Amino acid sequence: MPEGGTLKNWIAETLAAELAPTHLDVVDESHLHAGHAGWRESGETHFRLDVVSAAFEGKSRVERHRLVNGLLDGAFKRGLHALAVRARTPGEAA
Repeated sequence: MPEGGTLKNWIAETLAAELAPTHLDVVDESHLHAGHAGWRESGETHFRLDVVSAAFEGKSRVERHRLVNGLLDGAFKRGLHALAVRARTPGEAA
């Protein structure tokens, strides 16, 4: 993760580079989890993703989530606590 960059930007850049998505929305929902497990006052602990990519073709929902979680392993190691993922193919997004 780049020094001084935000986790949100790192997530977006990583997924863009690895999945070449046709749609990517990265939303920091940390403020909705104040006081819950994994939450930090500095934020960037809970994210919601909506990603559309041909890389998901032929993959089950579980395989798609594993792919995304694997790509973002570095974020989990740096404090990401929770990730909600909506992973679709271009045909499913139409």
